Amino acid sequence: MSNLRVVLVAPRNPLNIGAAARALTNFGVSQLRLVNPYYVAFRQATSAVGATELLAKAVEYKTVGEAVADCSLVVGTTAVGKRHLLQPLRRLEQGARLIHKQLRSSNVALLFGSEKRGLSNEDFSHCHWLMRIPTGEENISMNLGQAVAVCLYELARDGKITAGKKTDYDLSATSGELEQITGLLLDSLRASGYIKSGSAANSEEKVRRLIRRLDIPEKDAVVWLGIFRQILWKVNAGEKAGR
Repeated sequence: MSNLRVVLVAPRNPLNIGAAARALTNFGVSQLRLVNPYYVAFRQATSAVGATELLAKAVEYKTVGEAVADCSLVVGTTAVGKRHLLQPLRRLEQGARLIHKQLRSSNVALLFGSEKRGLSNEDFSHCHWLMRIPTGEENISMNLGQAVAVCLYELARDGKITAGKKTDYDLSATSGELEQITGLLLDSLRASGYIKSGSAANSEEKVRRLIRRLDIPEKDAVVWLGIFRQILWKVNAGEKAGR
């Protein structure tokens, strides 16, 4: 569990932040990251029982991209509801097995959204896939602190079942490397005229999801970066020559 990073995006309630932090200590997770937390709530949560030290070491980030940059797998949580999802969705028990396998060799980020709105589509665009806790239809949305505890319990429980000898397989590129590839591809698409100014935000999310679906190995990331840098240079050079 030392490779797991729990990321709370825009949390607002100090009790929820404290409960989430306590759940991390219960299940042996030491990395808590917060993206744009409500400052007052974050400070009020520092006295959480048994989690004071963990909260003191929690790191704040301005964006989801920065918070997950060192992770090879990023998983978002959602209650789904009436939302139209663009990433693969897995139930908790299925997702836990895949997460635990990845934890043997690289960092994994598990994202939880704000109490009011959950994760946004832009947040989702940083995720490789999504996961839900199978709740009853009458009340599908769980309390933030409870959701963190349930997910970490399933990961800890699954670890006892599936832990075994590490296998040699290619490491996946980190989210930071994928974001570099995404940025270069977007710059190339803008320079070529493929992306128009009015659809920039929507196109960025689509391209980010596309890159993550490719499951690029770490050893190939530098190759893709070189390819897109060369494409971008060539497009820009041709543009200057035509003036």
